[in-house]
Amino acid sequence: MIETLAYYLCVVGFAGFGYKLIEARRSQPVRTMWFLAGFGICIATGIVVLTPAMEALIGPGPVFEWVVTLAGDELKLGAIGFAVAFTQAVWRGEGARPAPHALVTGATMVLLGVCFALSEPERVGDETVFSPGTLPFALGDKVLFLFYSLVSFGLLFAVFVRSAWHAEPGPLRAGLWLLVVGVGAATAWTFWDVGDVVELARTARIGAREDLPSSVLAAATIGFVTAGATLSAWSPAVSSVIGRVRAYRAYRRIEPLWTALRTAVPGIALDPGRELAGGAEFALYRRVIEIRDGHLALRAHFDPDLPARAEAAARRAGVREAEVAATVEAVTLAAAIEAGRAGKRFAREPDHPAEPDTEADVATEAAWLVQVSRAWRRHDAVVERVKAGASG
Repeated sequence: MIETLAYYLCVVGFAGFGYKLIEARRSQPVRTMWFLAGFGICIATGIVVLTPAMEALIGPGPVFEWVVTLAGDELKLGAIGFAVAFTQAVWRGEGARPAPHALVTGATMVLLGVCFALSEPERVGDETVFSPGTLPFALGDKVLFLFYSLVSFGLLFAVFVRSAWHAEPGPLRAGLWLLVVGVGAATAWTFWDVGDVVELARTARIGAREDLPSSVLAAATIGFVTAGATLSAWSPAVSSVIGRVRAYRAYRRIEPLWTALRTAVPGIALDPGRELAGGAEFALYRRVIEIRDGHLALRAHFDPDLPARAEAAARRAGVREAEVAATVEAVTLAAAIEAGRAGKRFAREPDHPAEPDTEADVATEAAWLVQVSRAWRRHDAVVERVKAGASG
């Protein structure tokens, strides 16, 4: 299951990083995005070549024991090198100088290959064993990989956290935090090898396959990094879906308020029975307009002295401070509906609207009406007590 998930995430990773390369021609320096694509390709390929399915495809023997195993570690180092280069390019722009770190990465990869070759690994079942004479080289291989990886991931983690902390809210910030989580998963994935080093030093043998926790961390790494790096590709679609869901929820939440007003002023319903024909956002827009039309139609029935009395009565009734304004709105609206039903008008209109001064924005209006509707629905008993207290 985890292996299959890793495969799917690798495919998504290849597609996502390929998309970023195409997108880079219009929005980002090509060199910067090549670093990002190099990271994604290396880490995804590194995961693929070390899976049991790859071993089954190649078959047991020196090819898998030597070439594929070494290639997996070298690809991981290459991925880390590309990640650091990408971070430098983003952080410092044109002033970035990735060459020094590239030299360190290249030297580390060469030393890793030399240590691996001198360790002369031998595959026995599901374990790789080493002779006493070659064990120091095997330990050097593992320690070198751990040291380089953890230092580089520490640098990446610090840079991404700092960038995410200071970024403006939006897709960029969300993508950076996803990268932070991905780097954290990669650090944990690498640090998991500490147990292998201890086992290797103690028994001169090590497991030849990735265990379940390591596979989970590998899948989490490629998933979060791919999501963070390609957020600009899919965030608009996700934001659109979230926007529709939020609009539909708001549409349903203000329904009790709208129903009461439609009953009192039937003419506010623009096209009954086709509320959602144009989508949730349009339906919410219509419902907000209809509620405001009902409010205006009842304008002459609002008691100008009621809001102050209702506010005092709401506090006496124990309404939370954050809900007082919405409760006052619900009270004054309910009283206006009753006054309209009774044909009672007030000579003087209220000095100010019963609702707070909000921006002429559908989302803001809807958020306010949701509060009023919640006070109307959840606190109907409180509204009745407040009405009674305000009228008395």
